[in-house]
Formats: sequence, structure tokens, C-alpha cells
Amino acid sequence: MFQSRSAKFAVAAPTPTPKKLGLPYDVVKGRIHKSLVDRIDVRAMNQMNDQSLRNELKAAIEDIFLTNPDLISFTEKDQLTAELIDEMIGFGPLEILFRDSAISDILINGPNDVYVERLGAIERSKVRFTSRDQLLRVIQRIACKAGRRIDESSPMVDARLPDGSRFNAVIAPLAIDGALVSIRRSTTQSMTPLQFVEAGSLSSEMLEFLQAAIRARLNIIVSGGTGSGKTTLLNMLSGFVAPHERIVTIEDAAELKLRQPHVARLETRPANIEGSGCVTTRDLVKNALRMRPDRIIVGECRGAEAFDMLQAMNTGHDGSMTTLHANGATDALQRLEMLVGISQQELSMWCIQRQISSSVDLVVHVARSQDGVRRITEISQLARGDQDELVAESIFSHVESLNEATGQVQGRFHTHGVTPRAIDQIRASGCVLSPNLFQTCD
Repeated sequence: MFQSRSAKFAVAAPTPTPKKLGLPYDVVKGRIHKSLVDRIDVRAMNQMNDQSLRNELKAAIEDIFLTNPDLISFTEKDQLTAELIDEMIGFGPLEILFRDSAISDILINGPNDVYVERLGAIERSKVRFTSRDQLLRVIQRIACKAGRRIDESSPMVDARLPDGSRFNAVIAPLAIDGALVSIRRSTTQSMTPLQFVEAGSLSSEMLEFLQAAIRARLNIIVSGGTGSGKTTLLNMLSGFVAPHERIVTIEDAAELKLRQPHVARLETRPANIEGSGCVTTRDLVKNALRMRPDRIIVGECRGAEAFDMLQAMNTGHDGSMTTLHANGATDALQRLEMLVGISQQELSMWCIQRQISSSVDLVVHVARSQDGVRRITEISQLARGDQDELVAESIFSHVESLNEATGQVQGRFHTHGVTPRAIDQIRASGCVLSPNLFQTCD
């Protein structure tokens, strides 16, 4: 990969250096970086895997230190070597954040403002980029690894990284104060249902009911705001699907990690630079109906695909699930009405509401509480309001109140004493629920 005097390396003559010792860190880093760039054989580099490339770069950097007398006494060789390798083939300053398993989100607002979400709380990171150009290079390298491109002519990108992380970036001229980046880390292991209960994300009664609802093939919408844990919950709920069922998943960026053996995963595709080749969620939902699915799981409904999803739920693909951005369970129903109304303007509101009420069985709303915990705040079924509008009727909920003695917000799960209308369907599926599961309690 590098030109050298040996079979693998041909060490160049020592670079002329200033006579004084104790060169600044940035100066040494710049010299070695330039020397590496001069030696790189791009064709050989493209044929090597990541680990082999890292090993070659490390050996070349050590060689440069040995052949430059004024660098032999440099005391920060390990740190400099790691930084150079990360910048040349990795994600630069972000590599240290990717190695921290406690970080779930990385948010960048220009080269000097990097924030992370660690254990449910957002904090400012000490990580910095040396310039806007360095940040742009890292963004372009990440986009390239995801098979996407980003430049001034196409200044936005949304993609899935090889490890499953969700990557979104906006650069100039749209980003005024420097490039903006949002990375949603992909967890290597999904939380188990028991871990959800232990973390306070839902009560044991809620879990028992949701497990029965999945096995009874009820159609479920998971609603919530950005970063509230919708996809994480969807992953957990999908674990209750029987292993013999064929599941088709449809996502913009594949994040679901289903453990069943019979899963067909589909991912949308944006248009190319000529503006053609776009494959939308709606296209994939329509195609999924021809793939003989037992259930269809759509990562998120945000447009015309909402109508096709309802059609699927109501035409033999019961037990399907999707997520929806909304501030509450009733808001989710209203947003679903709006999405269907926009795509099917010839339908009356009466027809739209009838389609929704016959297709959706439950709305499970999730939110991030003030204590940073993502939890289910409401499990509801559909009902009619005072003006015959669709509303969410709570079966379970999470209620928060202020403790005046401590000044802290406290929460508790509440059962509303409402027996689900789908209880007969649940019992017919062979699920036996506790007799007192739906009795009013705090």
C-alpha cells in the first residue's frame, strides 16, 4: 500500500526538520500526515479490509518516527497514531464516541459543538473538530460508507451505517453555522421484556396485555415523539410474534432487529443524482402485499403509505404494526386521519374514520419523561368522542405528579378499569389473562 524500500515499505529519506527539539503536537501530526499521504497507494488501500489497513498505517507511522531523529523522543506517539488512523480511514474525532457503548445519540452543531446522549441525558462532549473542512470530510466519509453522497448540489443525506446506526447530515449552504449531524446509535443487543419492566418503561400488567395482544394478532400503532423509543419498543413487541410467521419489514433506514427466522427486510431508496430510481415506503408496502406476508411491520408512517398500511391491516394481514410521530394517542389518530386524507382526497372523513376504526386495534404511546427514562405513557383502544370523532380510550397510562415535599416529579402506572373490546379475540387465541388485569388501580 505504501511505497518503501522493502517488499512492503520503501522508507523515504528523513524529512528535513527544525533544529530545536520538543516540536508542538499539531506540527508533528501535520508532518506525519503529509508523509503518509505521500506514500499512500490508493489502489492497494481500496483492496484491504479495515483491520489490515489500520495495521499497515500503524506500521508506517512507527517507521516515520524511527527514521526522523527529532521525533524518536516524542512522548505522545500512541495518541497521535490513533488520531491519524481514525482521521484517515475512520470517523476522525467521532471514533472515541462510537467506542462508548453508553452513548445512544451523537449530535453535532458545527465543528465546536458536539453533544451526546448518555443514559437518557444530553450532555456536551469534549470532542472538537479542528475546522469546518475536517467536519465536512468526516461527513463525506460516513456518507460514502453508507453508499450515499453529500455535497453542495445535494446538501442533505439520511442513511444507515454498516453497524445499523441512523445517520443524518445537513451541510452548507443549508446549514449556516457549520454542518449539522445527527447519529442514532444502533444497540448491539435488544432489551428483553423483563429489562423494560425493570427500567420502569412499563408495568408488568402492561407487558402481559401487550404480549397477549401481539399473539392475538391485534393491529398496533406505536406513537411518540422523536427519540422517544418507538423503534426500540417495536423491536421488543416483535419478539412475541410466533417464529413460524412470515414478517415483512419496511423502513427508510433499517433499524429493526427481529429475531424470528422468517423475516423479509425491505429498505427505501432515494433518487439518484439524475432524480430517478426513488423507491418510497408506499411502493414497498404495495409490493409487500404480493410477498405472502403474515404480518407487515412499517418502521414509520409519515405519508401516503398510511392508507396502504390501513388497507393491509384490514385485508388479511392482521397483527401488523407501525410507528407514527405524535404527541399523544388521540393525536396519533388525528394525524393518521390527516395522512390518509392528504393521499386520498376523494374519501370523506366518515370513510377515513371508518377505515381507521376497522383497521387499528391499539395505540401504544411512548415518551421520554423528565427523568430521562423512555416509557409507555398510554395504551389505548379506539372510541368515539362527544362529537362522534375518533378518540383514544385509555386502558393503561402513566401519570406524573409533583412531590411538593421533595420538589421532584414522580410517576406511577394507572389502570383505568376499561376492558378491551378485543378481549374475546385475545381469549380465542389461547391467551389467558389475569382476572384482575383491567381493574382500576394506581
